[in-house]
Amino acid sequence: QVQLVESGGGSVQAGGSLRLSCAASGYPYILYCLGWFRQAPGKEREGVASISRLGFTNYANSVQGRFTISRDNTKNTLYLQMNTLKPEDNGTYYCAADLTPNDGCYPGKGFDLWGQGTQVTVSS
Repeated sequence: QVQLVESGGGSVQAGGSLRLSCAASGYPYILYCLGWFRQAPGKEREGVASISRLGFTNYANSVQGRFTISRDNTKNTLYLQMNTLKPEDNGTYYCAADLTPNDGCYPGKGFDLWGQGTQVTVSS
């Protein structure tokens, strides 16, 4: 069974940067679309960014130009480089993976696997 484990969360001041990682382990399923979500207290979960297996990316408007999603298929690892962080970026960040090919790839789509989340706190 594939498991996703996030790391790299933490506390930073506004304007700072963090890099999240998501490592997949277990049975070597092919991971197609990968994505990052976040959820702030009292708010709905939000799709932040997605990346197809071939590297095509999509971002939520709220992070466009500040966040960069990338993946290393040889290491089964997903990344999210977050720059110019703002207090509104606070939340628990989750990575997600789609095991279904040709199923589209965009923030907020349905995914098959989820990580346990990592906390990001941005102070003003």
